[in-house]
Amino acid sequence: MAVEQKDGRVILALDQGTTSARAIVFAADGGVLSLAQREIGLVFPQPGWVEQDALEIWTAQRETALEALRRGGVAIADVAAIGITNQRETTIVWDRATSLPIAPAIVWQDRRTAERCEELRRAGHEDLVRRKTGLVLDPYFSATKIGWLLDSVPGAQERAVRGELAFGTVDTWLAWKLSGDRLHVTDATNASRTLLYDLRAGDWDEELLELFGVPRMLLPTVCDTSGVVGQTAGAIFGAPLPLAAMVGDQQAALFGQACTARGMTKVTYGTGCFLLMNTGEEPVESRSGLLGTVALQRGGRRTYALEGSVFIGGAAIQWLRDGLGIIAEARDSAALAARVPASDGVYFVPALAGLGAPYWEPRARGAILGLTRGTTSAHIARAALEGIAFQVADLVGAVAGDAGVAPAGVRADGGASHNDLLLQFQADVLGVPVTRAAQTESTALGAALLAGLAVGLWKDEREAADLWRAERTFAPDPAVDREALLAGWRAAVGCVRDLAGRTT
Repeated sequence: MAVEQKDGRVILALDQGTTSARAIVFAADGGVLSLAQREIGLVFPQPGWVEQDALEIWTAQRETALEALRRGGVAIADVAAIGITNQRETTIVWDRATSLPIAPAIVWQDRRTAERCEELRRAGHEDLVRRKTGLVLDPYFSATKIGWLLDSVPGAQERAVRGELAFGTVDTWLAWKLSGDRLHVTDATNASRTLLYDLRAGDWDEELLELFGVPRMLLPTVCDTSGVVGQTAGAIFGAPLPLAAMVGDQQAALFGQACTARGMTKVTYGTGCFLLMNTGEEPVESRSGLLGTVALQRGGRRTYALEGSVFIGGAAIQWLRDGLGIIAEARDSAALAARVPASDGVYFVPALAGLGAPYWEPRARGAILGLTRGTTSAHIARAALEGIAFQVADLVGAVAGDAGVAPAGVRADGGASHNDLLLQFQADVLGVPVTRAAQTESTALGAALLAGLAVGLWKDEREAADLWRAERTFAPDPAVDREALLAGWRAAVGCVRDLAGRTT
């Protein structure tokens, strides 16, 4: 049921993604009142390196917040709270005195520390890391990025030890700037993505800090995901506003998709694709390369999730546009792919930034296989969409095996979830329904709901979850030979992994 508007109060959600800063104003019934967005640049200084300007991130997020409030005609007095959701693992280190970053932000996609991760693995540290953090030794996460910055920027290690520097993922950076350079905090969901946080203890781990060479005084305080941690500086919005939620983007989408019971599963189709299954109040140790992570912390009580990540999801469609030039806009991919009834044996393995779970091949590179003289741009476009769905199918199979429960269906959100051809093929290769949420802004909605819970706009999690609505469900086509399709996909992935092994 919809919740009635309560004294006109709204929530401002700041959704800081990999390629854009967005701000969305939500009403108490979960509807969007207004939205603003700014693109954020990515820089690729070397193959495998991905960087951003942290000051650009902050400026874009501040401008979108002000613009969204202005577009919605929202009075500051009606804003009940602010919730932050963010791209995770992206690593920023800044000077506490000046609030200036000491180097560009190292984005989660960056692979520069692959060799460092391999060194730690050869030294036998993988089991310790997995047991404590639920993660794997991979450049994806923050710890080796922090180490690289401290080692590469002259004097940084010494300054960090003296307490002159601060580290944060993007949530921490935004909270610092929003609070007038005062709050140095993160939440449990973001902390659990650093390789420095003990999942069961719920705090930074001294043994891991020593392993990765990260001084504790560099790190923020770990707080609840839903809870008021402070206020914004009055000069930003004209009056202080409660900062009431901080949550990693994928955990935000899990809550925004109302996946509040064990076994419920969502997939966000964005730049990458991210599957999360709610596993309840105990972390599940994966046997298939998935990640254990905090799903939510409220009142010091944590719930957990299993996660699988596809590094290149919607970004594969962007590559069709920017790299191959076979489409003018990303949305054109579905129409181009629909020109052919099938990909005719063409497989696109979009390992353009390595392979994530369940393979974890950081040196893997993308490949298009099965080409003939009859292959057209339409076949390649269709294979690209199918490649996204195949990667997600790998994750669903892995999470079902680890958790001991197979999802009865999948809830889909994110920009690429608007692509009907993609979601239909996804249902076909999974063999279970895929449901697109009516509110596809699930990530921002999750942050808004968590912030609203913290300030009493909704009385409990059930009332917040009741706002979820389905827009369309894609049922699997029984005529599709999913096993044959999956067998071809696995053979294609095998070729890519074999090539990665030969080039190391």
